[in-house]
Amino acid sequence: MKKGTRFLINRYLLIIVLAVVTSSCEKDEVVKSDISFQTFTDSRDGNVYKTIKIGNQIWMAENLKYLPTVSDPGIISAEMPTYYVYGYSGTSLAGAKGSFNYGAYGVLYNWAAAKVACPAGWHLPTNEEWIQLIDYLGGKVVSGTKLKETGIMHWQTTSPDVTNETGFTALPGGFRNFDGTFQSTGYRGYWWSATEGDDPYSAWYIHLSYNAGGLSMDSFNYVKFAGISVRCVKD
Repeated sequence: MKKGTRFLINRYLLIIVLAVVTSSCEKDEVVKSDISFQTFTDSRDGNVYKTIKIGNQIWMAENLKYLPTVSDPGIISAEMPTYYVYGYSGTSLAGAKGSFNYGAYGVLYNWAAAKVACPAGWHLPTNEEWIQLIDYLGGKVVSGTKLKETGIMHWQTTSPDVTNETGFTALPGGFRNFDGTFQSTGYRGYWWSATEGDDPYSAWYIHLSYNAGGLSMDSFNYVKFAGISVRCVKD
């Protein structure tokens, strides 16, 4: 092959590669520009939350941090509202709010607290509202990748499938177990539904895992005693 011909072919291939890369970058920029956050200030404590419109719903893009009191991790109840901060074993509001996990993951609520935790104009989403979000994103199998925060700042691992293209920024805040222990931060995130289950003290919740791209919905006996994260949806 002549040198001139080889140069022209290489130049042509280079142009194709640059075109593909440019197209890919433009696509990424379009996805990012579609995320338009607003903000909401909770008048009860001054916390400011990012909010995002997904389909026809407006969601808080952060876990709720409303913390009127701190419950001792050894206290469990299904009827009395209880409030926990992951890894914090004291009862000082200042101490709890000053912890890293409060700033990163917000508050863990039992179901009784979760039902009344959202500020005026917002509410704890029902199963129907969670399902509306999931269906809009293409179903349970793929919706998790569109909701999770990208990178490994909070999640232990990630994958190229995780895009957070919704801006929901789901975090692995873990949960408070019935025995007072805290588990799974960095690995799993759980969020309450306002819908009760059929079993004793059961309610539904949403679950995302570090090693799965899907989203699951579940309910089991006595889960109302557990401490789980809250995302509020606008009325």
